[in-house]
Amino acid sequence: MANPGQGTEADTTGGGAVERGGRRRVALLLAVAGCAYLIDLGSKLAVVEKLEYRPPVPVLGTWLELRVTRNSGAAFGMGGAMTILFTLIAVAVVVAIVRLARKLYSVPWAIALGLLLGGALGNLTDRLFRAPGGLQGAVVDFIAVRGFSVMNLADWAIVCGGVLTVFCSFRGWELGDTGRTTSEATV
Repeated sequence: MANPGQGTEADTTGGGAVERGGRRRVALLLAVAGCAYLIDLGSKLAVVEKLEYRPPVPVLGTWLELRVTRNSGAAFGMGGAMTILFTLIAVAVVVAIVRLARKLYSVPWAIALGLLLGGALGNLTDRLFRAPGGLQGAVVDFIAVRGFSVMNLADWAIVCGGVLTVFCSFRGWELGDTGRTTSEATV
C-alpha cells in the first residue's frame, strides 16, 4: 500500500501511476561504489607489484594484453598537462553524486551512480596518492585493447555507469522513481 502523504504521478508508459517515495537506495549506491573502488584499488596494487617494468602479458593474443602504464591525462592519454583539472573534475563528480543520493529511490540509478562514484574515487585515489603527488598523480592503467586504449577497472566502471545513466535517461526513469506502480504497491 502506498504510504499516506506520498504522492503519485501519472506513468507516461501506460503502466499506471508511479509511486514516489519508498525506500532510499543509498546503501545500494554505496555498496556498488565500494565494490567498484575496492576491485579497482586491488587490481592496481596487484599489477603494479607483479607487472610493472615487465613485458606485456597477452590475454587474447595482441588484441588484449596487460601492460602497465602511468597516465597523467584523461582518456586516451589526452591532456597530460591538465592533471589538476582532472582531479578537480573527479572531486566535483563525487560531490554531485553524494548530493544526488538524498533523492535516490531507483535501483538502476543507484547502480549507475555507484559505478560512477566507485570509478571516480578509484582514479581520484591515484591522482592524490601516486607520484608525483600534489593532486597530480598519474593513474595506473593496465588493460590494453589493441588500437583503442589502455584503461583500468575504474575507467570501465565509469563507462558502464555512463552507459547505464544514458539508458535510464532514455527510459525516462528518474532518481526518485521506485519502479513500482501504485497498483503493484497496493498488492
